[in-house]
Amino acid sequence: MPLTRLKEYLDSHDIKYVTISHSPAYTAQGVAAAAHVSGRELAKTVIVWIEGKLAMVVLPASARVNFALLKEVVGSDDVELAHEQEFRDFFPDCDLGAMPPFGNLYDVDVYVSERLAGQDNIAFNACSHTEIVKMAFADFERLVRPKILRFSYM
Repeated sequence: MPLTRLKEYLDSHDIKYVTISHSPAYTAQGVAAAAHVSGRELAKTVIVWIEGKLAMVVLPASARVNFALLKEVVGSDDVELAHEQEFRDFFPDCDLGAMPPFGNLYDVDVYVSERLAGQDNIAFNACSHTEIVKMAFADFERLVRPKILRFSYM
């Protein structure tokens, strides 16, 4: 079960969370609809290359990455979308495209949209296309220590 590693990590830090099972969904908006979670509260994880290093860009399901703005806020012109075949082996315990925004578990930097940081809770794919985790954003921030930046638009 792919969720095991994430659950063990959350449990070892005494984090309160809920898991929500849903019918299979493969897009962020589809997951939000299937799990009955707001598209503003559901986070999607987009994998990018920043100066040759993989990174997670995390934003509301209803938002899109503004790459020009992302380049500006990270201070690099060397930013591009990663292709699935380039990162599939970095997340061996996750279904492709269902990575949770816990880059600290995979030695990957995490950049979170300020739009998510303003929410009380965050929900995200839990390593599969049929389950999400919902938890307090403050707990997520404490565990992951992401860089919170403005790089998305609705």
